[in-house]
Amino acid sequence: MAFPSDLEIARGAALKPIEDIASEMGLPNHLLEPYGRDVMKVNLDAIEELAEAPKAKYVVVSAITPTPLGEGKTTTTVGLGQGFKHIGKRATVAIRQPSMGPTFGIKGGAAGGGYSQVVPMELLNLHLTGDMHAVTAAHNLLAAIIDNHLFQGNERGLDPHNITWRRVLDVNDRALRNIVVGLGGRGDGVPRQTGFDITAASEVMAALALTTSLEDLRARLGRIVVGYGKDGSPVTASELNAAGSMAVLLREAIKPNLLQTLENTPVLVHAGPFGNIATGNSSVVADRIGVHAGDFLITEAGFGADMGAERFFNIKCRNSGLSPDAAVVVATVRALKAHSGKYRIVAGKPLPPELLQENPDDVAAGAANLRKQVENIRLHGVSPVVAVNAFPDDFASEHDAIKQIAAELGARVAVCTNFAEGGRGAAELAEAVAEAAEEPTNFRFLYPDEASLREKIETVATKVYGAGNVQYSPQAAQQLDTYERAGFGRLPVCIAKTHLSISSDPKLKGAPTGWTLPVREVRASVGAGFVYPICGDMRTMPGLGTSPAAFRIDLDEHGEVVGLS
Repeated sequence: MAFPSDLEIARGAALKPIEDIASEMGLPNHLLEPYGRDVMKVNLDAIEELAEAPKAKYVVVSAITPTPLGEGKTTTTVGLGQGFKHIGKRATVAIRQPSMGPTFGIKGGAAGGGYSQVVPMELLNLHLTGDMHAVTAAHNLLAAIIDNHLFQGNERGLDPHNITWRRVLDVNDRALRNIVVGLGGRGDGVPRQTGFDITAASEVMAALALTTSLEDLRARLGRIVVGYGKDGSPVTASELNAAGSMAVLLREAIKPNLLQTLENTPVLVHAGPFGNIATGNSSVVADRIGVHAGDFLITEAGFGADMGAERFFNIKCRNSGLSPDAAVVVATVRALKAHSGKYRIVAGKPLPPELLQENPDDVAAGAANLRKQVENIRLHGVSPVVAVNAFPDDFASEHDAIKQIAAELGARVAVCTNFAEGGRGAAELAEAVAEAAEEPTNFRFLYPDEASLREKIETVATKVYGAGNVQYSPQAAQQLDTYERAGFGRLPVCIAKTHLSISSDPKLKGAPTGWTLPVREVRASVGAGFVYPICGDMRTMPGLGTSPAAFRIDLDEHGEVVGLS
């Protein structure tokens, strides 16, 4: 009998009334706002009202450097949340909201998988409560105000050739990467070149994820730099009188969404910042609620520990004031084999047949990546736990190879079968995480606020990525000097690079050392609160493949969604 699809499993879920889920978290009804039958928004007053409740152990889930297929990090996050119930503990899960770009592209949804999913699955992967649309509208309102400012005489003196604010859309559409606006007659605006990014790449999304309150969000929106005058001075959204209207559009979107897993574990779903040029973490406000709603709060950080976890530690925790008690590093047999350098994995294509053969030596050959990512967790003073996300075609000898590597590192390790077995398949992981979270932590940021932007970049590059040095293009060097003079030097850095290697070269596997990190450009997300150096070619508007998931998604004769994964 074939294993059921994620959608079939989700449809068979026995959901609890969402009010009961909230009650188990200690959330009274006056803090809840129903969105349909199975979703609630949580009022931000919950942060203050729950502040005196016991503080949960705070756990971040990260991973080794993934293949293009992903290694099941969300599935492991959800499974761990379910697994705690099997060892008599109460857990809350906090994850990002999926973008419809990947949902209709190659990767599919981001609700977990198998018997470790967040439900309702269709709602989560599509519109949910409309937060993505609110971010899109707020972002594009600012874009409209910018072009109207140019049309109405450009009192602020914006340089049309130095406007950095583009438009966004939550769909993969490569044709919109570079466009010209203002074509037509004189009344149709000022012609200029611009483009679209995907909504997850919006600075508004990053600001929403890092904000601590509605007042703080309003201030962050005002600080957004939209471009520069001809004298080189930054022009902000506040100076264009745009921030107030943007905040109004986000008034509901700032409230986290409450859902549940297949086993009725509470899940806070909120915000979805891009993992390459932004933090790749769910919201601070969701964590500040969830950390007082049970014994454990489990949150997920995008991509490998060199990216999402580093940003979680150095950017998100700086904003939230919360300190993690443990970290999970998800590893798979296939990814470690890929890091041996012997195999090439391509999204949308079958795995190489030889990769599926039993070969623990290839797992060991790729172990350098796991070792480095565990080290990256320990750099921040946090106890790591290795979670082996088991696939049906793995061999026990290959799992044993990963266990041996973890043992050599002095890290706890657990094999997880929660995709097929639900929470009981992650009970061993839950036990290991509970033990790790009881250990004394010495959580620390990688660099102080006072360090220069160059010092921050070089610290991350050498300590986390294993680079030998950093090389700045003339443009990047000039931009860093400009940002320091403008007072942005105290901001943390969010290095935009490939997620397919610890290095900046996606072709380099394992844990390369001594290489040079090339910084070709540096941008400032002043509203969100970080500076992002760009190292490589970052696509902020993905395109659709030859056979995207959109081709398979449809409605059946009963009006039910089919093909969603």
